[in-house]
Amino acid sequence: MSNIDRTNRVTRRDWLRESGVLIAASGLAGSWLAAPSRSLRAAEPAARPKVAAVLTEFTYRSHAHVILENFLKPYLFNGQWTDPGMDVVAMYVDQFPADRDMARAVSKEFNVPIFGTIGEALCVGGKELAVDAVLSIGEHGDYPHNEKGQHEYPRKRFFDEIVAVYERSGRGVPTFNDKHLSYRWDWAKEMYDTAARLKFPLMAGSSVPLAQRWPKFELAPNTKLKTAVSIHGGGVESYDFHGLEVLQSIVEARAGGETGVKSVQFLEGEKLWRAADEGRWNVAVAEAAMQAELGPGQPPLKKIIERLMGNPNAIHGLLVDYRDGFSGTMLAVGGRNRWCLGVLPEGADEPQATTFYVGPWENRNLFKALSHAIQTCFREQRAPYPVERTLLVTGALDALMQSRYEGGTVQQTPQLAIAYQPRDYRAMREMGASWRLITEGMPEPPGIDPGGRA
Repeated sequence: MSNIDRTNRVTRRDWLRESGVLIAASGLAGSWLAAPSRSLRAAEPAARPKVAAVLTEFTYRSHAHVILENFLKPYLFNGQWTDPGMDVVAMYVDQFPADRDMARAVSKEFNVPIFGTIGEALCVGGKELAVDAVLSIGEHGDYPHNEKGQHEYPRKRFFDEIVAVYERSGRGVPTFNDKHLSYRWDWAKEMYDTAARLKFPLMAGSSVPLAQRWPKFELAPNTKLKTAVSIHGGGVESYDFHGLEVLQSIVEARAGGETGVKSVQFLEGEKLWRAADEGRWNVAVAEAAMQAELGPGQPPLKKIIERLMGNPNAIHGLLVDYRDGFSGTMLAVGGRNRWCLGVLPEGADEPQATTFYVGPWENRNLFKALSHAIQTCFREQRAPYPVERTLLVTGALDALMQSRYEGGTVQQTPQLAIAYQPRDYRAMREMGASWRLITEGMPEPPGIDPGGRA
């Protein structure tokens, strides 16, 4: 989600040298039942849990920064100052970009040692697991893109090294994996199955579904939906993930619960508009979503995009057909912090729509609610919303990148027969009270400072 400076980079090794759910569908249910029965003993709850952080890099506004600052100091959540209630006691950092690294300064300021391996960090320098929870933040850093355009972040490698400590120590602890599980479906599925087999809580996913909805919007449970459209303003893959998870976080509550995804397709420009003409996605619902952000009286969607982007074809979309016959769409319409959603319930004459407001300082404050949700998972030993949501989105995104690579082919996805029931996660969402204290006019602070002048 950031432009990476590939010059003057210091690797972890250089710096160390210098500085001394239920799956209820075909294919997936069997993988659970066939897994070895061995599980790790449950971790004893700690009065103030100790947390290890496993990071790709720690730079200003990186995910490591905007998540960890809410673990190192009290932060605002729904207008209340909130103590994280736990302590970060160890870090592993994979890369130390020259002139941008914050890890060393944060380590010194907050007395959090940086270890040379993930295993050492989880054991806090000892021989066995010595923490009560693990934050795995595999976003940002100098990592390659593959031929399909997927950013090859080392989330699976991090996970494997974390699990190796769990297995050696005979116990697992709640683990958070930032964003999608992996850029590869088979690796993501293996991660999910491993957590299920070893019986430790696994949480993952996007921060955006936890943002304030403005105007207020709640989808009543078991609502019958005709279609839904999610719109983001970012680039391929990294923001497509967030857009898909926003979509999934809403439509999973439709009548019957989630049944899985049947097929997906990546389209852009004229091909995407042609699909709309064929009735494969609903322009009126997309227009309602954009009006929730831009206000009423907007021109047609093509005119909006032309005004924003200079070209009505400067748009791409992801068409998602579900196993129960429902269909959803995710569109990318330029604008850094654009998160809009429209739904059309059955029997309704007009779409319902909302935006996801991330708060001041662009998306930095968005991570307060996510941090609160992670801390809840670590304390309660249970993810506040199903990890199956992110597993499904991870698989859909991988298939969509394959579709894009093949020029927009339809990808059948029998592997995504993932059925689950949603959970009410409103207690994890920012409802807007924090923005009476952190306002748009406040300057964004440097360093570790979740509240600024508030």
